Amino acid sequence: MEGIEDSAIDLGQLAKILKGACASGGTVKGRIIELQGDHKKKVAKVLEQNGYKVEVR
Repeated sequence: MEGIEDSAIDLGQLAKILKGACASGGTVKGRIIELQGDHKKKVAKVLEQNGYKVEVR
């Protein structure tokens, strides 16, 4: 997942939420959250529920 530019966002906490929602492993590398598997739709739904604007490519 890319595109979260706000440095005030705790990517570690956001990654934890997404990994739990997707029942997946993952990691944060720099400002990128990487999840294991294809979870685009689920991630988009969770992000939107948390107030983020989402564009799935």
